[in-house]
Amino acid sequence: MNTQPTKKPFLIQTLVFSVLVIWMVLAAFPFLWTLWGSFKVEGDFFSKADWLNVISGKLTEVETGGKFTGAGYEGAWIQEEFWRAALKSAIVCVFVVTISLTFGTLGGYALARSGYRYAFWFLIIALIFRAMPPITLVSGYLPVFFTWNLWGHLTTAIIVLVAINQPFTLWMLHSFFKNIPQDLDESAMVDGCTRFQAFRHVIIPVMWPGVVTTGLFSFLLAYNDFAVTAVILSKENQTMIPKIASFLGTTQTKGNVMFAVSAVVSATAPLFVMVMVFQRQIVSGLTAGAVKG
Repeated sequence: MNTQPTKKPFLIQTLVFSVLVIWMVLAAFPFLWTLWGSFKVEGDFFSKADWLNVISGKLTEVETGGKFTGAGYEGAWIQEEFWRAALKSAIVCVFVVTISLTFGTLGGYALARSGYRYAFWFLIIALIFRAMPPITLVSGYLPVFFTWNLWGHLTTAIIVLVAINQPFTLWMLHSFFKNIPQDLDESAMVDGCTRFQAFRHVIIPVMWPGVVTTGLFSFLLAYNDFAVTAVILSKENQTMIPKIASFLGTTQTKGNVMFAVSAVVSATAPLFVMVMVFQRQIVSGLTAGAVKG
């Protein structure tokens, strides 16, 4: 009996490869176009006369003497102090991920190992809160923050983002823990470990890809949030995403669009790097438990 794998026809391979290449180009084009345009002046990037000006840099060369300019980045990072917003985003993300994973791993493990029916209903209630628009939860926090004079600080944003993110981490980590045989816990406790020691030394190392995956999604929620941080934080404590919006100006104040374009590239680039670095952990975490032996 022939057990050699059959090769796909050359035409099908070519078609699949072509579709993947086209899809990758279409997916990457907006970012690459914005990256290229961030080194031009506004007249080239938003040219109404000829869109090819963004490629040739016609007006950029007239205004700056070169086909490329870093004025947008200089204006955003130095003149408008975008680095402060980047630092505040880093602080918010670190605390949101740390708190969410700490309570998520402990809560998810407890719910996965619980034999009581309340665990199921607890997860259902958490799912309902996760399905609600985040901005609706903010209104419930505002009276308390104003009463305690906490509105506008990074602490308030961290509290709200953790509250929004916690149901997601509970559900995701609960599913990972469910796919780990309970025999591992019992074997560790038979060997002399306490419940927490079994959790720390045996269970966590096994499901580490799941923790990394959940942490990455928690990071993205905090990093990319606009609605919550725009309402909760004061102008002095803005994180990156609301700060980018402020570069566009309002009906009363003139903005600088190229500052916003440069800031968008600056905020997006770390996400590409992060996904490339942790791609194996993301894939292994999302597929963990998909096939049981």
